[in-house]
Amino acid sequence: MVKSIISLVLVVISVFLAFKHGWDTFNYKKHPEAMKMMGELGITETIIPIFGVVTLLVGVLLLIPKTFFLGNMLNAISILIIMALAMRVGNFKMVLMEIPFLMMPLVLIWLKYPFLKN
Repeated sequence: MVKSIISLVLVVISVFLAFKHGWDTFNYKKHPEAMKMMGELGITETIIPIFGVVTLLVGVLLLIPKTFFLGNMLNAISILIIMALAMRVGNFKMVLMEIPFLMMPLVLIWLKYPFLKN
């Protein structure tokens, strides 16, 4: 039961972050610091909407039990891409900041979907 509650809390946090980051990605012009960060990583303005769609898709996939694993995999892959881009430009502070966010989908895969009976 405790494992399911921890999983549920992590799912709620992950879904919230996915929708928040997805929404912020579509409204990137209102956030000059986000534009600067994406520019430093080499993310062009044409690629930004793709990241937004993938992030929103992750949020939806995490809510559905049959797509829970796929959502966590896409989440981990997107975080790894950001970490790799940050490493390429030498921004190791960003890489270190992303580690907890990378751990979350991996822990969720291990914990499995909350309250799902196998």
